[in-house]
This record gives sequence, C-alpha cells and structure tokens, in this order.
Amino acid sequence: MPTAAPNPIGQLPGTNDAKRLPDAARRALRASLALTAWAGGVFCLVVCVTMLCFHFSGTTSDPWKSPQLLALKERLVTEPNNEQLKEQIRGLDAEYRRKFRRRLNLDHSGGWLLLGGALVLLASARSAINLNRRLDIVPPKADAEAQAMRLATLSRWSVAGAGALVSVGLLLVALAANEDLPKAENVAPPRAGAAQPAIGAPTLAEFQANYPRFRGWDGGGFSTQSNTALSWDAKTGAGIAWKTAVLSPGHNSPVVWSNRVFISGATASRREVFAYDTADGRLLWRRAIENVPGSAPAPDISEDTGYAASTTATDGRFIYAIFANGDLAALSFSGEIAWAKAFGPLKNAYGHATSLAIWPGKLLVQLDQGEAVAANSRLLALEPASGRVLWESRRPVTASWATPIVIEAAGRQLIVTLGAPWVIAYSCEDGAELWRADLLENEVVPSPVSAGGLVFAVSPSSRLMALRLDGAGDVTKTAVVWTNEESVPDITSPVSNGELVFTATSGGDLACFDAKTGTKVWAQDLQMTVNASPAIVGGRLFVLGLEGVAVVAEAGRQFKEIARTQLPDRFIASPAFANSRMFLRGETNLYCIEPPPGAGAKAP
Repeated sequence: MPTAAPNPIGQLPGTNDAKRLPDAARRALRASLALTAWAGGVFCLVVCVTMLCFHFSGTTSDPWKSPQLLALKERLVTEPNNEQLKEQIRGLDAEYRRKFRRRLNLDHSGGWLLLGGALVLLASARSAINLNRRLDIVPPKADAEAQAMRLATLSRWSVAGAGALVSVGLLLVALAANEDLPKAENVAPPRAGAAQPAIGAPTLAEFQANYPRFRGWDGGGFSTQSNTALSWDAKTGAGIAWKTAVLSPGHNSPVVWSNRVFISGATASRREVFAYDTADGRLLWRRAIENVPGSAPAPDISEDTGYAASTTATDGRFIYAIFANGDLAALSFSGEIAWAKAFGPLKNAYGHATSLAIWPGKLLVQLDQGEAVAANSRLLALEPASGRVLWESRRPVTASWATPIVIEAAGRQLIVTLGAPWVIAYSCEDGAELWRADLLENEVVPSPVSAGGLVFAVSPSSRLMALRLDGAGDVTKTAVVWTNEESVPDITSPVSNGELVFTATSGGDLACFDAKTGTKVWAQDLQMTVNASPAIVGGRLFVLGLEGVAVVAEAGRQFKEIARTQLPDRFIASPAFANSRMFLRGETNLYCIEPPPGAGAKAP
C-alpha cells in the first residue's frame, strides 16, 4: 500500500496534510493555537479596557469643568492680582490640553492595535477549530514521539510570541498616551511683571478695553483714547516707540490685547501667526499652521490680496487666524495650537480677505464665495475654546470681502453682513435671518459700521447708505434712511462718530456726510492713494496712505488738517489703537507710535 508523505513541521493546520499528523502532535498544535487565540483575546480586552479608562477618566476629570478650577476662578474675581492663583489656573488648562492630545493618540493607536489583535484571535481560533474536527484514523508513525516534541516546542514559542505581542502593544499604548502637545517656535519669556492672558469667560468690557479684531471691538474704527500721537519723525525716531521687521507677507491689520500684538502672514506654502510684546516689539513667538485635517492647497489668487489678507481676532484667551486656503486655527497666548480646522477650498477670484469677527462666546466666520447667486456662501458661529460649530447659515450672495459686525439694538444682538446683492442681519444667538435688503452691486469690499442707531453700508463706487436696524423679512423699501452717490469708497470702510460719517476713496478723496440726513458736508483731496480704512481716535480723524503718508484732521463739520507725517513703508492694513498707542503694519515693518512725553500714556 502506498504511504503518505511525511508532513513538514511548519505545515499550517486545516490542510489535508495536517489531518494526517499524529494525535499527540495534533493535540500539541491545537493547544498552542488555542493559547494564541486566548492571548489575542486578552490583548484585545486589555486594549479596550485601557482606552475606555482613559476616555472616562478624561471626561470626568476635565479641568475646565472641575470644581477645583471653578473655585479658583471665583477666587480670581476677588484676587485679580494674585499671580500664584493665575499660575494654578494656567496649569490646569495645560493639563486639559495634554489629556486631550493623549486621548486622540490613544484612539488612533488603539484602533490599529485592536485590529491586529482581532486578526490574531480569529486566525488562531479558526485553525484550532479545524484541528478539533473528526479526522481519519491513520497508523502511528515511527517518529511520532519526536514529531510531537518538536510541535510542543513550537507551541511554547507560539504562546511566548503572543505574550510578547501583548507586551509590545501595551507599551505602544502607553507611549501614545504620554505624547504632549507640540511646542511653539521661538517662544520668548514674558517680561517681568507683564500682564498675562485673562482667565475665564471674556466680558464685553474687556473687548471694549482692547483692540481685538479688524477696526476695533465693534469693527467701527472708532476709539475714545485721547492722547494718541498726532505726528512722528521717522528720521530721528521721535514718537516711534519701536519698529520690528515683518517676517511674512500679509495685508491683515494688527490686533491688540493687553501686552500682546498679533498679526499673521503667509505664502503659498507656509501659513504663520506672530505675537509681539507691545512694550518693545520683541517677537515672542511665531507659529506655523500646518497639518490641518482636510487642508486645501493654496489657491491661485491675486498678489494684491495675498494669502493672509484676513485680520486675526482675539478674546484674550486665544488668538484666531484664517488664511486664503480656508485653514482656521486657534492658538493660546503662548503659541500652542488649541484647535484647527479647514473650510477650503474657497472659491474667490481674488482670494479670501474677509476678517474674523469676535464677540463674547462666539467666533464669527463669514465665507462668501462663488460667482452665482446660488454660490456656497455661509456664515458660521464657532465656540471659541473648542472650534465647535454653534450654528451655520447659508447665504444667497456671491463672493465678497466685507467683514461682519455685531450690533446691540432693540434688546437683541444683530450680525450685519454685506454680500451682493444683499445686506442681511442675523440673530447672534442662533443665526436666524432677521431681515434683508437688496441694495448692493459690484464687488463688495468695504465693511459696514454702526453709529447713532443706524448702520452705514457701501455699495462700492455706487452709493453710501444709512439703514435702520429694526424690521423683519425683506426691508429693501423700508430700511433705507438716506443714500448719497458722491465720494463713495471702493475699498476702504467708512467711519462715524454718530453725528458725522467719513469716507476715503482709494484715490484719496476724503469726504464728510451728516449721519442723520446723508448731506455731504465737505470733501478734500488728500493727494495720495488710500487702501487702509480711516479711523476716529479721540475726536480726530486718522487717514493712512499707501506710500506711508499719515494725515490727521479734525473730525468735524469743517476740514482742518492738523498734521501730516511720513513713514518709509507701504501700508494696506488699517491701524490699531490701544493703551494710548497706535500700531501700524507695513509691508516691511510693524510700528508702534507713542504719544509725546507727559501725555499720560501708560506702558501696557
């Protein structure tokens, strides 16, 4: 009779040859596979338990919601100058960020480890079951005992390998769980005695005391500080507190909170945020915004707009920045990325330039894009601390470059937006549309402003309008108080003190209108190109020219030029005002203009 060919020791079970193994060998191999399956199951169980423990531990010990942190915040209200208390609160905040990063890494690594353990479990269990089936009885082989010994040795090595797999897996989980947040680049230590970022929810009073967004806390370009410098001398340095090099291109304006001034910059391949000390202009840190999930490539846009035209925003807790490709990020005051998300690609012929708007508890992102009325335009409100979308409203407008403003009127908070053809007001609470007016033409760049119970909007190179803030639905025929078609700006936004409205065209035509009637009061040719929006500070009108000429005039019913000075730089960004100082972002330098000695200025 023919005899079966010898079975190789390494033959996988479940094949015809494996069925002819001696009983002792089969039992040893089956035991080995069963133990391997059990080891795989234990491994999966341990990974699951570890992930669940970290998840529920992170949820229940969230420092932002812990009684300890709440108690510390309550103490801070009564002890605002307690530096040790502030350090404790900042330490809990850092702990939260570390735990959050650990959970993310654990979820990622744990998923792959679970997959590997499950595959080992299934393969070993299937093979053990196949060996357990009824097999044909075959005569014992002469070397059966030796073969059984070899298979027993193999089984021991198999179990040892499974144990090693469990150990390595747990080590990887532990390493993943201990990864900290990335560090910011070029972080400089804070000055001794410098004010630190505020803790707790920001108040409206804090916003009004700083310059947290494009054109100030309400987007109006109006400041009550009374001792701002009227002139300065670039040759002697008189009136210039400091200047520091701008390290990345961008047309966005500075924003200021306490002892920090922020700008952003970008090229086609790199997006960055910069923080400076307001006292001496030191670069405290620069942070690249990269590896954003779902990030779109940089679009092909106009050089006049660039990749960082949108002004940042801050609430004193984080600094928020958005770029032309739609990447949006929030950074701590020490330069760590708190969260980031991608809204791109943004379809805008010239590039996205709408600035971020900030209000207590809400970060507003206006994404107007496309060329058709049915374009994919929208307005979003995000939770500042987490980036979570609170609400989103679709907008029936084409691409625009205007920045929204928030107005408190008639007991409600309105977000007023411009985008051809509509002026639209939304509820700040839930994003519901309150009213709309079909009034806009052309490419809308100037932003709206509000003063004296009215909102002033520009249809570029067409007309300046004053609108009421009440009403509901389509108010095209009822909301307009007055219109004027003279000296209408094409790029810059208007500014108003409630009595008068001032506009500046890109050709340098500065004009004044009565805020109640729209009557043109006066006009003056400044004989310079103007891209930066004018501002009213301490009752005076500031206009900054493209080639560095700054004109200061009375904000009154007669044009009266007070001063005219020059800086050797080009200026597209609008100025920022805080702590009796003026901050100017040029193409090559960031400047801080200080008031003259004895004017009562206080260093931030």
